Amino acid sequence: MPAKNYATIFREIQNSRFLKIQTSVLFIITYIDWTILPFITKLEGTYLPVFMISFYMLIGALDGFVQPLFKNIKIYNIYMFAIVLDIIQILSYMVFSHSVIVFTYVILTIFTIQGITFEIARVHTVDFMQEEDVELKDYLMIRSFVISAAIVSGGLSSMVFDYFTKDLGLLLIYLSVLGIIGIWLQYKLYKKFKLKILTAEVQIERDRKEIFEKIRP
Repeated sequence: MPAKNYATIFREIQNSRFLKIQTSVLFIITYIDWTILPFITKLEGTYLPVFMISFYMLIGALDGFVQPLFKNIKIYNIYMFAIVLDIIQILSYMVFSHSVIVFTYVILTIFTIQGITFEIARVHTVDFMQEEDVELKDYLMIRSFVISAAIVSGGLSSMVFDYFTKDLGLLLIYLSVLGIIGIWLQYKLYKKFKLKILTAEVQIERDRKEIFEKIRP
């Protein structure tokens, strides 16, 4: 039965520690964004002119044009950049009580850059997933499943918060805690990616040295 595919997805996630961490990061970051997104959308309509909203939409659509610029970037640098973005996002929550307009602009800027960053990371992660004995089709299916679960969970959380309280400060505190957990997991991914790449580079240099010694007269 097709329903068995869900069991396969969860089994592959559990069998790969690397995939488990990555899906956790993907879920948490997406969940945070889609929990706060409805409130930011409301603030957009209240404080931002249409041309600025359109500007952010256009920037967010540039990921396909930007991808070739980062073809040779090391993936652990992408995750370090993502960590910096998350830290800025958490710090930006403090701006809310002082200026809602500045807060809205900062969050939209982070969301836009974050979306492009995760698209770049997705492309560079494919090779590592193959090393984890995960088929590309299964990896993309798992990724889509996790993103959908995070979006649905985030949307439901927004409804619950909006129903019980109008105090956005409580929501921001809750998301800050989750953000710190997300940063910790992303740092673990950063270290794993860096170790894998540096180990591979060392091995390549050894192989080159051995080949050179063999052909040297």
